[in-house]
Amino acid sequence: MSDAKTALNLRFPDPAQRAAIAAAARQAGVSMQEYILSAAYDRATAVERRFLDGFQASMARSGAAFAAEPSSLDPSAEQRAAEQEAQRELGQHQERGHAA
Repeated sequence: MSDAKTALNLRFPDPAQRAAIAAAARQAGVSMQEYILSAAYDRATAVERRFLDGFQASMARSGAAFAAEPSSLDPSAEQRAAEQEAQRELGQHQERGHAA
């Protein structure tokens, strides 16, 4: 990545932040650019995994709902509680994602 056209412009308004990233990159034995790109990739794939896990859980719940007998379409108290808990968990995951 020594080509000036492909190099990242690494400007940090906080010198302490730059020093911390430089130290972590040195410890990992990679350039700052590679360290930052790797961290961004890791974060993006973690978000993707969380989304896919949630999507699979949603699909399972939807499948169960469609497979239910017509007389059991009215959810029980346990089902309503489970749905409310799932909504709370989703809200907490979304809040953490925005905070990070």
